[in-house]
Amino acid sequence: MAIRSATPWPLRWLLAAVVLGFSGALALWAFEFGKEIAGLDRNAKQELEQLRAEVSQLREALGKAQSVANTSESLLTTEKTAQEQLLLQIRQLQADNMTLRSDLGFFERLIPGTGSDALSIRGLQIERVAEAQLKWQVLMIQAEKNAPEFRGQLEISFTGTLDGKPWSAQHAAAPQSVLIKGYLRQEGLVDVPPQAMVKTVTARILQGGAVKALHTIKL
Repeated sequence: MAIRSATPWPLRWLLAAVVLGFSGALALWAFEFGKEIAGLDRNAKQELEQLRAEVSQLREALGKAQSVANTSESLLTTEKTAQEQLLLQIRQLQADNMTLRSDLGFFERLIPGTGSDALSIRGLQIERVAEAQLKWQVLMIQAEKNAPEFRGQLEISFTGTLDGKPWSAQHAAAPQSVLIKGYLRQEGLVDVPPQAMVKTVTARILQGGAVKALHTIKL
């Protein structure tokens, strides 16, 4: 015995058409959704590439900024060093200027030579640089033109009073050797008692025990 479906064939065709339509709609939706997903992937890749490019640009800019900062720091260091050297040079020039002024004042106050002596002492200066110390300066000149060099000794002596009694001293235990070629300037320091009253200073040029030139000043 055969069993036949009770559903009429037109209805079965209608149901098949509905199922096919639904399947087609579902396939179309899946296709469009896949396209959207693919588009999102492409956009993400593009954004990632753009971000990488921006990071590269930022790194390059950072490198340039660091280079500029290093260069600026180096320039500042160089400028600071140059300023310090310039200050040292200025101080040295000031010291040289003071020395030249001292020399100029020394020569301006020279005592003119008298007579036709071949050797003379043109200037003698004394300055108290400390309570118990004096500084002396003396200039020795050969008045003759093209005079031969002179070898001798220089002696500086001081006289005065100490505690109301006569007092004397010399700048050294023995006369100082000198070699004069036209002129010679000598200077030095001598220690004296703080209470000593120095009244006169005498410079002598000796040769073979004989006095060749002498100059005395009173203080």
